[in-house]
Amino acid sequence: MESKRKLYIIEILGILLGLLWLAPFYLMIVNAFKTKKEIFMGVLGLPEQLRTENFVEAFIDLDFMQSLFNSVLITGVSVAIIIFFSSMAGYALARNKSKLSGAILLLFVSAMLIPFQSVMIPLVSLFGMVDMLNQAGLIFMYLGFGSSLSIFLYHGAMTGISTTLDEAATIDGANKFQTFTRIIFPLLKPISVTVGILNVIWIWNDYLLPSLILNENNATIPLKMFYFFGQYTKQWHLALAGLTIAIIPVIVGYFFAQKQIIEGVSEGAVK
Repeated sequence: MESKRKLYIIEILGILLGLLWLAPFYLMIVNAFKTKKEIFMGVLGLPEQLRTENFVEAFIDLDFMQSLFNSVLITGVSVAIIIFFSSMAGYALARNKSKLSGAILLLFVSAMLIPFQSVMIPLVSLFGMVDMLNQAGLIFMYLGFGSSLSIFLYHGAMTGISTTLDEAATIDGANKFQTFTRIIFPLLKPISVTVGILNVIWIWNDYLLPSLILNENNATIPLKMFYFFGQYTKQWHLALAGLTIAIIPVIVGYFFAQKQIIEGVSEGAVK
């Protein structure tokens, strides 16, 4: 009886916590369908009628398709490059047992402690000198900032893979690159999913670095939302409609990738 009572209390607390997390989404979606007058009259109530024209106007003013393309391009290319190079670096450092490899790994781990704000001004100045304040430069910066944690995770995962696989591949005539790409990398799928999720969340939602590098024509969705809110400071019905449109790609992306995400996390937990 006591255990059931505790279970009921936990369920009630879980429901209350879930409602607390969903409250901002409710306010955003409900007020996105209202007029500006209705929002000022009350933000909690339902709209008198669903004003879909708010979304049409916000979609056009956001230049949503171009912003979506910029975000997908920068995030996809950055994450793919981070996974490719970080996995190779983690493999090389894990298989090389010298003191130098240990020092290099320590250097990568130490780099995670450096705050971006302390290097952003000289970094932007340096990239401005070589004319790389564009999408390619931004992707290159993401590779640098995202590699430290990714290499650390890959290095930890590599310690659980036996070196006998490398030896068997070498006996069969494979070189180091073939051994990694055909034997080792497929075994790193769980940690690759984890690295991908962490970097996608970070890069997709990043505002500060794109705001320093990109212009308005190449703006990502978070950067475009900043311009949008600046343009419609008092027109909250349009701003909230634009914000609702901006989160749709994330929801759709998770809907299609949830199987891979759950499998990767589950396999990583079991391993």
